[in-house]
Amino acid sequence: MSWLERTELLVQKEGLEKLTKANILIVGLGGVGSFAAEFIARAGVHKMTLVDGDVFDITNKNRQLTALDSTIGKSKAQVLASRLKDINSAIELTVLEEFLSPERAYEIVTEEFDYVLDCIDSITPKINLIVAARRKKVKIISSMGAGGKLDATKIKIKDISQTKNCTMARTVRKRLKELKVDKGVKAVYSEELQIAKSLKMTDGTNFKKSFYGTISYMPAAFGLQAAAFVINEIIKK
Repeated sequence: MSWLERTELLVQKEGLEKLTKANILIVGLGGVGSFAAEFIARAGVHKMTLVDGDVFDITNKNRQLTALDSTIGKSKAQVLASRLKDINSAIELTVLEEFLSPERAYEIVTEEFDYVLDCIDSITPKINLIVAARRKKVKIISSMGAGGKLDATKIKIKDISQTKNCTMARTVRKRLKELKVDKGVKAVYSEELQIAKSLKMTDGTNFKKSFYGTISYMPAAFGLQAAAFVINEIIKK
């Protein structure tokens, strides 16, 4: 009996074969990316590239799938890769422990990927990844801000040009327009207004100038929406 028996029952043999042959790139393995990666692996996708240069700290435990007392200080990419192999021992993983520079975004994104999931929470690397995917005509879905929000029913998937009530999406739209990319990028975002008093400024390390407070389920819900979208796109292809 295959561990994917129930998946095949739902999507049929043809759908499962499409998932098995798919090749997915996931960049950013925090609250959104860790859940998205697991959902995609559990759906039967056999080939993935995971990119994240960060290690766990104690503040990750409130929202990241792989953040535990036992993983503090360890590589997010390596811990997630180990978990995915424990789900599917046959999965082919490429693990890149790095933060995405503009040059590397163009190198990493290639036409061999069926889909790119942008789960980065810093603007500049996010822009680099989106632009690289658009220039190379590789499909991408980008996660906007899950912070500062509590209502999971307000999460939507639309073209980046149609997003609203999201500070990150507004900044991304503006930056992309300057680079002549104003549509053609699917975005996961929430139409709930951000809770302004939950904002905290930082020293700007790793392109991150500020962040909003987050609740356990919101990044996971963003990851779920992104993974579900990609899985359905692969099945329909």
